[in-house]
Amino acid sequence: MRRLLAFTALVAPAIALAAPAAAQDGYSLPPQDIADIVLRAPPPAVSISPEYDRMLLIEREALPPVSELARPMEKLAGLRLDASINDRHGIRSFVGMTLRDIDGGNDVEVALPPEADLSHFTWSNDGEHIAFSNTYADGIALMLADSETGETRTLLERGMNPIFQSPRWLPDGRLLVMVSPADRGPMPSESRTPEGPAIQNAVGGEEAQTRTYQDLLENPYDEALFTWLGTSQPVIYSLDGSAPEIVGPPRVYTYAGASPDNQYMLLEWIDQPYSYQVPYSDFPLTSVVTRIDGTPVATIAQQPLADNLPVQGVQTGRRSIVWHPTEPSTLMWAEAQDGGDPRVAAEVRDALFALPAPFTAAPREVARFEDRFAGFSGIEGSDDIIAADYDRDTREVRQALIDVTGSNAPRQLFMRNIQDAYADPGSPVSTTTDAGFSVARNDDGRLLLSGSGATPEGLRPFLRRFDLDTLETTELWRNDGEYLESVTAVLDGDGTSFVTRYESPLNPGNYRLYADGQARFITDFPDPHPELTGISREVVTYPRADGTQLTATLYLPAGYQEGDKLPLVVWAYPLEYNNAATAGQNRDSPYRFTRVGSYSQLFFLTQGYAVLDDAAMPVVGSDPETVNDTFIDQIVSSAQAAVDFSVARGFGDGYRVGVGGHSYGAFMTAHLLAQSDIFRAGIARSGAYNRTLTPFGFQSERRVFWDTPETYYELSPFMAADQINEPLLMVHGTNDSNSGTFPEQSERMFAAVRGTGGTARLVMLPYEDHGYRGRESVLHVLAEMINWFDTYVKNAEMPETATGG
Repeated sequence: MRRLLAFTALVAPAIALAAPAAAQDGYSLPPQDIADIVLRAPPPAVSISPEYDRMLLIEREALPPVSELARPMEKLAGLRLDASINDRHGIRSFVGMTLRDIDGGNDVEVALPPEADLSHFTWSNDGEHIAFSNTYADGIALMLADSETGETRTLLERGMNPIFQSPRWLPDGRLLVMVSPADRGPMPSESRTPEGPAIQNAVGGEEAQTRTYQDLLENPYDEALFTWLGTSQPVIYSLDGSAPEIVGPPRVYTYAGASPDNQYMLLEWIDQPYSYQVPYSDFPLTSVVTRIDGTPVATIAQQPLADNLPVQGVQTGRRSIVWHPTEPSTLMWAEAQDGGDPRVAAEVRDALFALPAPFTAAPREVARFEDRFAGFSGIEGSDDIIAADYDRDTREVRQALIDVTGSNAPRQLFMRNIQDAYADPGSPVSTTTDAGFSVARNDDGRLLLSGSGATPEGLRPFLRRFDLDTLETTELWRNDGEYLESVTAVLDGDGTSFVTRYESPLNPGNYRLYADGQARFITDFPDPHPELTGISREVVTYPRADGTQLTATLYLPAGYQEGDKLPLVVWAYPLEYNNAATAGQNRDSPYRFTRVGSYSQLFFLTQGYAVLDDAAMPVVGSDPETVNDTFIDQIVSSAQAAVDFSVARGFGDGYRVGVGGHSYGAFMTAHLLAQSDIFRAGIARSGAYNRTLTPFGFQSERRVFWDTPETYYELSPFMAADQINEPLLMVHGTNDSNSGTFPEQSERMFAAVRGTGGTARLVMLPYEDHGYRGRESVLHVLAEMINWFDTYVKNAEMPETATGG
């Protein structure tokens, strides 16, 4: 193992701060009871076979050391790649596999190499095999497991290239895998002598409003390395041991997939020229159809470089090209009818087209959409589809039944505000066709819908039958009782046999089988932290000053006695809504298991704090263009309402209160400290604080800086750094890849607070991304958070004149 990099605090706070318990190599440790919980492996991930007879339990590893994150990384075209294995840069997560019969048979452990590093799992269409990868230090192997015996064999020793696509099964039972060309030559090396400057051009009169992407190409060497790592060939592997078949020349393929009848292949690849302004997803893209053996048939689309799209715009021409899942060989795609610009008024914004084999006729228009096309689902045993379009202004989503043949007019099935959780009709339960395509399960014109079942009293997930002829809905099952249970798989067409995931305040989440009118558990995952039993969890509501109802999840520590006054942590993330009614809806359950892990703010419960988690901070406005004009006023009012609630309920004193958030929640935290005196201190993780550095929009803001510079200025807590008179802890990963939250955002904000006389602490985590994964990093963040609030919140002395809030 490589020696871990030492962490050094960049600055001491203005007043004495007890250092977190020291650990090796400069990292710190939280209290031992917290560390013990963090270092436990999480329960297995679960995947159910297409035949619904077996489940795969995929064992996960606890947090890896930071040394794993420190492996060399190539930042190219919006990707982070590991050249040593030719895959996305990542760390080991899955280390074992066990197969279990759903009807109660014996467990079978899958035979694996020592120190397995597993990923890219995919069931065969018939459920008899599982393909997966095993990563070694010098490359990725393709392996195959028998789902009955657990025996494994290796199909490819090294050379798999899953950067853009994981292995996928063909309709005939063979396996399509992207493989690096054997003759691609050595990896490009960067010359210490530059060939010349990196040059970019802007053409006068042409807008190019790109977001602040990270990890973009910067020079010709980057281009060469991106091409070398991204280039692959589609190779078909048979399970009978016959020689693999190469079905395409080396290219930077982003997709390869067979038609349902296995006669054709859709191939898509990236072309030059590349761009230094946008990620690979906006590079020129060619889409072609070939025979299954790679013989060219037709070019479907050639999209140019998309480096000048309007904010939230789409390309013109054919986009989102896919196979119709239940037709033999029909392609479908969308085309913008408004120039791809959502700012343009248009009666028809998108159209959907179909083109069957042999792909020589004119495409047939099958639907027109008033708003932007948002995807479709096929229906088992039918050529009809369920397509959706979305209005970004009203946030309304429409779902319509569309006859692809054109024999019947489209029929609207559902329409609702996507944020209206109470009106959610549910989503179609899917099944897998014999050809391997996911479609909505269909029982003689009746679909099954499952949903979260949000109600004012909490979540009550359901399973419903929906008749496509009458549009009538029949409820088959609904969660009731003092637990939270939701459908994960339906085993038959009429919805009488299904598997659920069940949790309760004492059950961490296990799977139950409903069959023959009875229910029984088929897993028994233990409580990951039994020492936390006794924590109180409650979904609460309280009003904001303007009448908007707010929700939060209130956690009280084990042993809390009614009337005790506790220090309080308010943790939140702002969201925008069109109206107060949807903003105040309850989207949680009082019966959820309290899971605490990683760098969760819920660890404050072990230290005697109360926590108002996911405290609603809605920003309500009927006009999405201007909703942010009242952002500050609304979050301050919401924060005050949360603190007032804690006083009214009796567990808070209204003074010893800290606030925190991650990403946009960090942005909120800085604003609350600058624009109010509600809190004693704040914790801001991985945030952005100067919006002039994200001039072409941020979060849901649509206007660009030059449209409304005053908004960007006022919504930058950096500009109000001199008003932050409460201690602010900022944490940021040095490898943050999230758009807009450059590590420099925290560095500049810290300098601003420090430079204007404020109290702050900046923790920069080596090799960490927007979220934190390294063992030492997670433990250190918890130590910093607890120590910060212990110093400035828990032990803050309430002035005699303070009345709370």
